[in-house]
Amino acid sequence: MSDNTNPIHDELETSGTAHPEDQAAHDHLEIAEISKKGYQYLKENRITEAEQNFRTIVDADPENNYALVGLGDAARKKGAYRDAVEHYKKCLTYHPGNNYALFGLADCYKALNQYQKAIEIWEQYLLHDNKNITVLTRIADAYRKVRDFKKSKAIYLRVLEMETDNPYALIGLGHLHYDFKEYRDALHYWARMVQFQGDAVDIRVLTSIGNCYRKLKQFDMGIPYFERALAKEPENFYALFGLADCYRGTTAPDESLHYWSQILNRDPKNKVILTRAGDAYRNMGDYEAAVEFYEKALDIEFDVYAVLGMATIARLQGKISEAIESLQKLVQNDTRNYRLYIELAQCYMATGDRKKAEEILQDFQRLGIRNPHVQDLLSRIQA
Repeated sequence: MSDNTNPIHDELETSGTAHPEDQAAHDHLEIAEISKKGYQYLKENRITEAEQNFRTIVDADPENNYALVGLGDAARKKGAYRDAVEHYKKCLTYHPGNNYALFGLADCYKALNQYQKAIEIWEQYLLHDNKNITVLTRIADAYRKVRDFKKSKAIYLRVLEMETDNPYALIGLGHLHYDFKEYRDALHYWARMVQFQGDAVDIRVLTSIGNCYRKLKQFDMGIPYFERALAKEPENFYALFGLADCYRGTTAPDESLHYWSQILNRDPKNKVILTRAGDAYRNMGDYEAAVEFYEKALDIEFDVYAVLGMATIARLQGKISEAIESLQKLVQNDTRNYRLYIELAQCYMATGDRKKAEEILQDFQRLGIRNPHVQDLLSRIQA
């Protein structure tokens, strides 16, 4: 290797003949200095310069654990996770149990959605450091991703035993219960976040709490949390959507339209929001505006709810046969959508054909799906 390509040896080569032990010590100091500078470059996000430093070390010392981990960290920062994996693995072949290599490797597997591999690596890490809260929460997160509720919850709770109100464990427990549709339990953990963080609480916790209340159909309870989120970030999509949907749930279509419109100002071709705005106009009795928004949605792409909305308007305007024809086509292509059966039954009710309306709802029940809205309408028809 020439003097020009390896600065580690520059000073040694120009200082005359040195004792071998002195050369080794000097060499080690040079490597340590270059490594230190490389990690400083990483902190400053000067990735290319960091990589140059670490490669210089690897050229002189192929098994250097600091440089191999440094190259892995640099690749990970760039999002080149597969390259990072190779650097960390190489380090571990020479230095089994290196905590930094294990941590980086597990994080890469997590980023690559290879959660089982990430879990295996983090568990190796815990053999050396079984009280590391950061690693424990990462393992719990990974178990949550692979939908192992029991193991995920046990590890999150272990973290809370070590550190009461650890935010990562509380957030993780909230998401875990939410993923399994246990909304009240999710609320319990996210509410603790609000309790001890107050106004500093993350906006995502506020929208998550709001979403729990939406799922529980307690729309009026969700509104204050979405409002707090919107106060923090006035253009936040999830806060705007949550507020609009909560007002839709409290049958305040004018309020809901206000927030749907705010989303459309920034995203005018959002098919779902166009349909929701159409629903709001329909519920306000402005059928002309409703049809306009449904048609805008359909111009983008077919949307079953836009067609359903137009069929509902046709029924309300007395165009029953037109509505029935449209709904029958929808049912053929979406046989398990209870809203279509309810609207079709209401069309037959409007014609006075209660028997046909009853048959339509019974057709849905024969699919083996229990739905309270279908059962409620069927009970009223049969009463």
